[in-house]
Amino acid sequence: MVQIQDTIVSLDVITKEFCCDLKKCHGACCVEGDAGAPVTPEEIARIEELLPQIKDMLSADALKAIEEKGIAYPDPEGELVTQIVNGKDCVFTCYDENGCCYCAIEKAYREGKVSFMKPVSCHLYPIRVKKLGPYWGLNYNRWDVCQAAVIKGHREHIPVYKCLKEPLIRRFGQEWYDELELTVSEMKKQNII
Repeated sequence: MVQIQDTIVSLDVITKEFCCDLKKCHGACCVEGDAGAPVTPEEIARIEELLPQIKDMLSADALKAIEEKGIAYPDPEGELVTQIVNGKDCVFTCYDENGCCYCAIEKAYREGKVSFMKPVSCHLYPIRVKKLGPYWGLNYNRWDVCQAAVIKGHREHIPVYKCLKEPLIRRFGQEWYDELELTVSEMKKQNII
């Protein structure tokens, strides 16, 4: 593990390779699993504000779930997560004509309809962030549905932290990311990694 400011970064985030391959996985991370994506109360408020702009992209089941249960719920560990539909799909999923899953919030953001991209936990995936006392722990979450991303990352020699540069800067800032890159460079010089 490596400490960068108030974070403890798993070596897997630095040494393992990963690069999303949507053409192969079809957005399975938004569909598979037993809970929705972690969200903060602030993100829930932002999503509630933009809901009118994305409603037309959501399924009838998703709209019903949001109306009846709200945008998020506490998971068994007490963490707020997005609602899911039919025991799997995040309520914010939408599909293209080829069956590829997309985030309706991100789609609206990329089309210039809203100013919020999506929950930062989604943007950071497969990095998961957990509070560890006074620190934030960053771990690489391995999951079978992301096997194509592991293969592509290995083929293109892209470490997890480089694949996720944009969301890491979004969450922790440019100075933090620069310090991470400097630390990785020093570790390589010293043959630690």
